[in-house]
Order: sequence, then C-alpha cells, then structure tokens
Amino acid sequence: MTGAARAWRLRVHDELASTQDGVLAAAQAGEPEGLAILARRQSAGRGTQGRSWRSPAGNLYLSFLLRPEGSARELPQWSLLMAVALAEALAPLLPDPDRLRLKWPNDVLLDGAKCAGILTQAAPGEGGGIAWLVFGIGVNLAEAPLLPDRPTASLRQTGVIPPEPVAFAWSLLSSVDRWRGIQAMEGFAPVREAWAARGPALGATLRLSRPEGGFEGRYRGLSDDGRLLLDTASGRRALASGEVLAAPAMGA
Repeated sequence: MTGAARAWRLRVHDELASTQDGVLAAAQAGEPEGLAILARRQSAGRGTQGRSWRSPAGNLYLSFLLRPEGSARELPQWSLLMAVALAEALAPLLPDPDRLRLKWPNDVLLDGAKCAGILTQAAPGEGGGIAWLVFGIGVNLAEAPLLPDRPTASLRQTGVIPPEPVAFAWSLLSSVDRWRGIQAMEGFAPVREAWAARGPALGATLRLSRPEGGFEGRYRGLSDDGRLLLDTASGRRALASGEVLAAPAMGA
C-alpha cells in the first residue's frame, strides 16, 4: 500500500472507554482496512499485558485497522514496522532525534524513558494468512503519566511544544503508509535496518519476561524475519514474543 494518509477514515471522539475496543469490534464485523479511531481522552485505556493506560487530555490515543497480505508468521514484523513509523513521525519534533530509541518489541523511549507504546492484536486468516491487525498507539505528547515499573517522558518535558493529537495522528498514519510502501517494494530488510538503528547496542544484556519464565542474554540483533536474537547460557534463541524488563544501554 502506497496511498496517501487521506485514504484513512479517521473518526475523532472527545472521550471513549478505549479506542482499541472500537476498532476490534469493527475488525470482527468485517470493516475494511483503513479505519482509525482517535479519542482525546480514554476512561479505560490499556496497554500490553493488560496494563491500564492512564489517558489525560493532550496525549495521543489512536487505534487503526489493517488487513495486510502475507503469512501469520510475519506478525512480529508488523509491530517493528509500527515502531519505526512512530519513531519517524516523532523525530522531526525534537531538536535531537537521536534521543528517541526503540525497546523491543513495542516501546518508544525518549532519553531512556517510555514516551510511547504500541498494542498489537491480530486474528489468523485462511491458509495461514492474517485476517486483520489492530494497532493501538499511545504517545505522551503533553503529559507523562507515572508507571510503577519504569520511568516515563513526554515531548513537553523536553521543552517541545507538543502537536495537537489529531494533527499528529495524520502524520503518524502518513508514516505508516510510507513504511508499508517500502515493505511492499523492498521486503522486510529496510524495516529491520531502521529498527536496529534505534534499538539496543549489539552485545547489550537484556532481561526478558515470558510466560514460561524470565531469562537474560546478550542482544545479537534481529533475525531476517524480525525475531529478537539473544545469546543465552543455553545458546542462541530467536524470540517472537516477550517483554524486555530493563531498558538496555542504547546506541548504534
């Protein structure tokens, strides 16, 4: 897909319980891709692992629907593509874009603190494909709500005048279109390279949490299909899911 952001059907609400719930319901009802829902406030927002997401006015709360071609095995790649698109939309707002880094698989960090998160939900399609993908994006434009387990940051804290959420949503959707076009023409490799440029330093020690238990290893990049490569005490592992518990030392 290479169309402009005007192809999106953006619906703006003053308040919703959750933008994600509205787009999920539409996806399950057969809504074509391109639906995007933005709320200026949420009363029951959520992030990954079912965490609540406090949603004061002035920040971005946006969910949108895609129905991409391709295999369900490619799902990890889509979360990385969204992180790259989100970082690209944020970078021009900062005098030093290198202050933005990516934490696998779904956080954008500003000066090492969480500035944005991505919630990805999907359904399998026929023949091993993808029926739909719903992404929920939260960005601390104006305020950085406190989290119990990690530091947070907002654009306003850096001295930047934050953009209005609807205007930033259009910038983000345009960036998503651009990276989908790159992926369609050149495959996953450019996405992988762009993510790695803002990801952990090679060799950094990462601690991960997974349902079967936590472990740590040294970061060795991303596989060709987007999985996290870690060298652990039991050998190299290629991971498609999990949560990095501690922000690593960042740098190219």
